[in-house]
Amino acid sequence: MNALVITPKEAQRALVIASRTNAITPAELLIAGAKAAMVAELKKRMQTSVVEFYFVKKSTGELRHAYGTTMSSLASNHINGRGISRDSVNTIAFWDVEKGGWRSFRYETLVKVC
Repeated sequence: MNALVITPKEAQRALVIASRTNAITPAELLIAGAKAAMVAELKKRMQTSVVEFYFVKKSTGELRHAYGTTMSSLASNHINGRGISRDSVNTIAFWDVEKGGWRSFRYETLVKVC
């Protein structure tokens, strides 16, 4: 038997993902938990490096390939401190190193972390 072990924060994210995707079956709920774990991994890795990942753009539905970070050495010059935490609106903010700007996406649209 396989088990997915997640933290309380990941469990909260899994509930958000399940709600937004109307997940009701055990398989759908498991996918929500796995995506929440991927979100946690992505956020952790972006604190110390530039990370390659994929997500689906909400506006167009297209798959977006990105290289992003939240490392202070790259992103701190671009923080104005007047915004709200992206976690409070259940999204992930990142500095897009290719486009040179802040971007964000919803938890449930994360597809892959490389």
